[in-house]
Amino acid sequence: MDDTQGTEHPDQPIPEHRRPSGVDDKTVEALGKLSEALEVVEDARGHLYGFHRLSGMADLTLGEAVELFRAAGHDGLADRLESELVGRNVVEGRWTFQIVEEYDDDYYATFKRLEEQARGDLVGGRRHLFEAEMKEDRRTRGRAHHEAVPGGSAAARSPQNPET
Repeated sequence: MDDTQGTEHPDQPIPEHRRPSGVDDKTVEALGKLSEALEVVEDARGHLYGFHRLSGMADLTLGEAVELFRAAGHDGLADRLESELVGRNVVEGRWTFQIVEEYDDDYYATFKRLEEQARGDLVGGRRHLFEAEMKEDRRTRGRAHHEAVPGGSAAARSPQNPET
């Protein structure tokens, strides 16, 4: 589907979700795969932030355990936990915030930049073309809850067509 087809219709995708003229199926498919890979990177980044938060919570909770061991008279154990674990780097020379910063500034930023450049160069920056075309292929035109855009097919919900 390209944006040169006819006039605007209320039950059509917005222009930003339509393939520009001259863009082939393989390009849209490749951009879809690139977008899918970016989504996985976004998910991984979320897990990395979860790791960061959980590691920090563990260190703070460990500090509370150390204080409780001290209060219970187990100073030797408290000293060992405090000196060997409290505030310890999770990897050589780094706390988790440093890992997160390096990931964000290097791999994540590079991935985002290159994905955006690919879309810019090939389809004028349009996002999710593969998914938008999949939606058009899979939806049932004229049915409620199958509209192309919000409010896209009011006629399908008319009193004469109560099934939709």
